[in-house]
Amino acid sequence: MSNFAIQAFNKPKKLTLLTALTASLLMISGCQSLQSSRTNADSSSMIPVQKLDSFNITGKIGVTTPANSDTNSGAQGGSAFYAWGQENERFAIELIGALGIGKTNIEYDGQTATLVSEKTGTLTAANPETLLKKATGWQAPISQMPYWISGRPAPSDSAPQLDEQGRLIRSINGEWTASFTYKGTDKLPVKISAVQPQGHKVIMTINHQSS
Repeated sequence: MSNFAIQAFNKPKKLTLLTALTASLLMISGCQSLQSSRTNADSSSMIPVQKLDSFNITGKIGVTTPANSDTNSGAQGGSAFYAWGQENERFAIELIGALGIGKTNIEYDGQTATLVSEKTGTLTAANPETLLKKATGWQAPISQMPYWISGRPAPSDSAPQLDEQGRLIRSINGEWTASFTYKGTDKLPVKISAVQPQGHKVIMTINHQSS
């Protein structure tokens, strides 16, 4: 057989082999790209929406409220040391030096929130946020805090963001945007900062107590 015939005979085989190899590479590349895009898309949904069943924490909380033109008052701030005990949906918070109203205790049984302070006496409300605002005028996302303290987004949060270790570092709840600070490789945050565009701000340092 002549060299020309051999080349003509082998050429289709080489072309077929090259086509098959190219198709295989494209399929592998496509699969890898799809897998990568799925991983990136699912990264935020991997955070379980749950909180610790129980915890005991202490620390300091600072609250800032913006200026109010209606009452002709400037921006105000206050702080308090706290101890917080949580058991499922129930919690008790003790505040010392509490935001201008003295020593304060806030309890919530899952249905009713109760606040007792030296200045206000006993107050009740359907939720902790309404109660705190009623007693002090301050705003704070108390109902979301048990989840955030656990390093997890609250059920009503949106756009949670994770760091490289899979820890929650940012989450949005209504007008509140919360950011989280961790110590070393700890899985639970040691600081939560929550802000609103209008100027409301809550900063909470956290010392997690061992059970």
